[in-house]
Amino acid sequence: MSPEMNFEAQCRAYETVAQAIDFIRSNAKTQPNLEEIAQSVNLSTFHLQRLFSDWAGISPKRFLQFLTKEHAKNLLRQSSDVLSAAYATGLSSPSRLHDLTVVCDAVTPGEVKSLGNGLEICFGFVATPLGKAIVGITGRGVCHLHIIDKDEDTALAQLRNEWPYASLRHDDHTAIDLCKRIFPRRNLEQPLHILLRGTNFQIKVWEALLRIPMGEVVSYQSLADMAGAPNASRAVGSAVGKNNIAILIPCHRVIRADGDINQYRWGVTRKSALLLMEQARDNPIAGK
Repeated sequence: MSPEMNFEAQCRAYETVAQAIDFIRSNAKTQPNLEEIAQSVNLSTFHLQRLFSDWAGISPKRFLQFLTKEHAKNLLRQSSDVLSAAYATGLSSPSRLHDLTVVCDAVTPGEVKSLGNGLEICFGFVATPLGKAIVGITGRGVCHLHIIDKDEDTALAQLRNEWPYASLRHDDHTAIDLCKRIFPRRNLEQPLHILLRGTNFQIKVWEALLRIPMGEVVSYQSLADMAGAPNASRAVGSAVGKNNIAILIPCHRVIRADGDINQYRWGVTRKSALLLMEQARDNPIAGK
């Protein structure tokens, strides 16, 4: 991600980048060259190379090289080794940095029943590198983060449906300040707090997701093992799909065992982009 491209610029660029990603994904078997990718989005090769690299931190060529099932399966094997080594040495997580970055709290059973009664949620709409988003923030942390695929009214209705009796206060400035920390250009020095609302099983799955380091991926079966439910991979997949805090709870880091990136609540294109952006950030040489 270029330090010169701010969130507003990245948000505007996302539609073009997404079209390029979709073209690359659809034509990965034929290995399209840069000129063909550029033609698909009506840009010169120079402008596509610059736009894509500034936005993603990785070139279209490198994205194409990464976008194979064989590469994804290699990532799964590497991630499995990282996780296995960490747990074998007794660590609660292979990524101490991530432990310091995101701290989670869960609502009590009484708070679940109250459906947000007595809770104030500050919400706002903000431009992000993945398009427009709605963020909900409480005094105990981020409780809601959705990428907006339709309109703001629909996005707000989803927040109200999740916390029907909460008091909502619109404050875009607070949301913008928060997103500057969610999408940092460098590692966070202060942890981000999130507030989880779900069943005990869902929370176990989401907490397991938080133990997957940036740039790593796991299969649904591996995630089920991490959540202490090795015989419930399908239920684990359902819990992943009900995550209401995008990016911070990294459900995008779960792929199928055969290397298929598979579905994502906010679109397979975004999931592909997120995984590649994280790899480029975690391994800058790979982004060249």
